Amino acid sequence: MKVKEIRDLTIEELSNKEKELRKEYFNLKFQLAAGRVETPSRFTQVRREIARIKTIMKEKEAGPKAV
Repeated sequence: MKVKEIRDLTIEELSNKEKELRKEYFNLKFQLAAGRVETPSRFTQVRREIARIKTIMKEKEAGPKAV
């Protein structure tokens, strides 16, 4: 997902998306242990997307920025 798409989601949707990505990352680690990883670059993609979501969630929880 692009950052703009992530920013348009609500906190609940972000939380659900984070859970989905964590499950995917967990499954990728099992595939790695079994030697069946099709796309190793997906590890990095999933990790970074989780980080983006967590960052945006923190920004939304903090509220509007003071000028």
